[in-house]
Amino acid sequence: MRLQFIGSGDAFGSGGRFNTCFHVEAAGANFLIDCGATSLVALKRLPIERSAIDLILLTHFHLDHFGGVPFFVLDAQLVAKRARPLTIAGPPGLPEWYDRLLAATFPGERKLPFELTLREVEIGARNMIGALTVTPFRVRHDDKAGPCLAYRIELEGKVICYSGDTEWTDSLLEAARGADLFICECYTFDKVVRAHLSLSTLRGKLPIIGAKRVILTHMSDDMLSRASETEFETASDGKMISL
Repeated sequence: MRLQFIGSGDAFGSGGRFNTCFHVEAAGANFLIDCGATSLVALKRLPIERSAIDLILLTHFHLDHFGGVPFFVLDAQLVAKRARPLTIAGPPGLPEWYDRLLAATFPGERKLPFELTLREVEIGARNMIGALTVTPFRVRHDDKAGPCLAYRIELEGKVICYSGDTEWTDSLLEAARGADLFICECYTFDKVVRAHLSLSTLRGKLPIIGAKRVILTHMSDDMLSRASETEFETASDGKMISL
């Protein structure tokens, strides 16, 4: 199983990075975690077969995590000539958010040549989505763009957790406990801000979680300028890891 950081940036492109998007490819699954506004461009810079992606799993409805969906869907229709079914899964309210985003970006009725399924996940339950077992946990970011979720993803005997965007909440303890990989947002170095995590906070929490590997992402200019001072691994656009 391989995971590649298609985009590891924040909403403002700090460090010239693309918005959040991770690609996971395994024997029985091929999917994206989040699809920020710049994700189609980022995907096209890498040798990734977009039509092989079966699922886009969304954490919340801010554009740096969700805004690339219209571009992905229209590219699938008009450029890639996709025939393979596609599932987009995310927090409750996903169908309404999807319709509003399409209406705001590419208005007009569109008949897709492939089957598109919009699936609302059940928070706190083990959701079977294809070969994945996905457990969503509510986190604390921005209720106007949510509910905002972290995901614990079980696949091929491995556990991947992604925090989504959030300030510290104890739900991350359960979501990431003992995970093979914990991808965790880390927006600031030592300043504690609302709706996001700081390295100063994580230093006290990550040893309790006990994840086997931690990679920090979604870093602001403040965090990027001091990333060399952290003892934890950090993400970068294009970085690929194997599990």
